[in-house]
Amino acid sequence: MKIDDIDAFVEVIRCQSISHAAESLQLTQPAITRRVQNFEQALGVELFDRNTKPLKPTLIGTRVYEQCRLILREMDALRELVATDAPPTGLLRLGVPQTIGDVVLLDALKHLRIEYPDLRAQVATGWGSQLVGKIERGELDAAAALFPAGKIFPDNIIGESIGKMELVVVCAKDQLPKRPCKLADVYQSGWILNPDGCGFRAGLQRTLSDQGLALRVNLETFGTELQLGLVADGLGLGLVPRPLLERSAHFDQLAVMPLKDFKPVMDLWLIYPHFLGNLQGPVDAFGKLVAGSLQKIKSAA
Repeated sequence: MKIDDIDAFVEVIRCQSISHAAESLQLTQPAITRRVQNFEQALGVELFDRNTKPLKPTLIGTRVYEQCRLILREMDALRELVATDAPPTGLLRLGVPQTIGDVVLLDALKHLRIEYPDLRAQVATGWGSQLVGKIERGELDAAAALFPAGKIFPDNIIGESIGKMELVVVCAKDQLPKRPCKLADVYQSGWILNPDGCGFRAGLQRTLSDQGLALRVNLETFGTELQLGLVADGLGLGLVPRPLLERSAHFDQLAVMPLKDFKPVMDLWLIYPHFLGNLQGPVDAFGKLVAGSLQKIKSAA
């Protein structure tokens, strides 16, 4: 069955006349008649008592009419949902990295609420690869994620670089080498890192592996501030975004280790599916707000 046939059937009942329905839909009377007959054939029932004037629906026709009105309302809602010029409403599902979610989300969500009052944001955190997977499966509308520059995303995902994040190796201040050194000189001190799955950790592991060195993890735990506290206690080296280090309560007890062969920089990407309909505006705004929050943190540091 076709939506056009349903539309014709509903209009005939509403107008109580084929001629008036044809005028309303700007069709010929034979076209309206043909569509109603097609609909009856698709359902296998007679929807009108053709012995009455004005034309009246049968008992089953009345029940079908009520259901068809619901269908047409849902179709209108669907068209509105995908219309890019319609005001966005409902749920906006966003993802952010666990590492920087606390520092970039507050301002972004506040401004989104002001700009799109009928939209409710729902936020999930995760590693970059997890966020990409959720967008591929349709579980998120957009995400901010940290990946290296030049990252290639799946064909059904758009990625826009919206900022850069410098990573630094940190140690307890009293453990700082007296002169710049290389990764091979310090890697045996061991690391305090996020659990496996973190892009920072994966990048460090690749760099060590390229040099024939092993990754020694002294402790793995979530939470940058907790990691920095453990590093300040002398339990190992840390790898964190510079802006988070400079905001840390442990900053005065820590030092950036000047490594000549390891100066990682990650790009902050806004990622989303190809077609967002009227959510494209809020997603673009989210990207700008997150990038602005990151820039504000870097400027204040």
